[in-house]
Amino acid sequence: MPLSVFVRGMLYLSLTVVGVPGNATVILAFLLLLYHENRLLPSDAIVLHLACVNLLVVGVRCLLETLASFRLASVFGDVGCKVVIFVYRTSRSLSIWLTFVLSAYQCLSIVPPGSRWASVRTVVSQYLGFIFLFLWLLNTCMSSAAILFSFGTKNESSPADHGINVQFCYVRFPSKLIIEMNGAAQVGRDVVPMALMTLASLILLVFLYKHSRQVKGLRSSGGSGGGAEQRAAKAVVALVTLYVVLYGVDNGLWVYTLTVRKAMASSLISDLRIFFSSLYAALSPVIIIASNRKVNGRLRCDVQRKPVQEKDTCLSTM
Repeated sequence: MPLSVFVRGMLYLSLTVVGVPGNATVILAFLLLLYHENRLLPSDAIVLHLACVNLLVVGVRCLLETLASFRLASVFGDVGCKVVIFVYRTSRSLSIWLTFVLSAYQCLSIVPPGSRWASVRTVVSQYLGFIFLFLWLLNTCMSSAAILFSFGTKNESSPADHGINVQFCYVRFPSKLIIEMNGAAQVGRDVVPMALMTLASLILLVFLYKHSRQVKGLRSSGGSGGGAEQRAAKAVVALVTLYVVLYGVDNGLWVYTLTVRKAMASSLISDLRIFFSSLYAALSPVIIIASNRKVNGRLRCDVQRKPVQEKDTCLSTM
């Protein structure tokens, strides 16, 4: 096995080892919470949906790339390439948009009651299921090019100028215009939520900074509201920062691919893009588990299994 292929397989293996158990743990924690309380708060539902999408990103792309790199399975034929690239692109873009929805909802959750933005938060909570459905439809449609233009490398026959080498697959576009239009649509799809979530996070930080100064005396006398708000803010800002850094690198490499002719046929550039975009899906559950008291509290309760104190302990950690 060539050294480059071995290194590639180890990198995808590291993402799989971290991302699959991490996202599965977050999903399990919220399912346990739903079982015990029969409901989820809107923010919890968003995080649960985000973890499911991230599990798709890591499981469908990184796990299968690992198996193919070490020649443990062969799934990248024509049909396999179409399915994997379509599911990966759809779930990857959904991960971006759900991170934006989470940051926006967290921003709305701290507005004063009775304000116009408080009514917006109520509307978002009521129609959260429709928001999920709309995002699925939007990103599914925008990823449909993967079904039309993805093939196994054995069918690679078009000029390198119109194709992108993805190691085991080849995305082959019929013309330069189409590849540029597809690339611009993907960049726009990522840049829009990135700008919006950055703005939401900045508003959140400014508000919390002012609020923390106003209630400093209350927190020092034993109040815990400020601490809960600060934990929520840190978690959201950490996720947004991770997204901006990793997807900024990903989109930078994508723009480089579109503008430099030889880069289109380079599997190294494609591997780097997939690695950085999948890194968010692998690391985000670590941030969620470390910062979300409902997640780690629920897991501790069910792992320890204290028959008498279970209910009180669980409620005290949320």
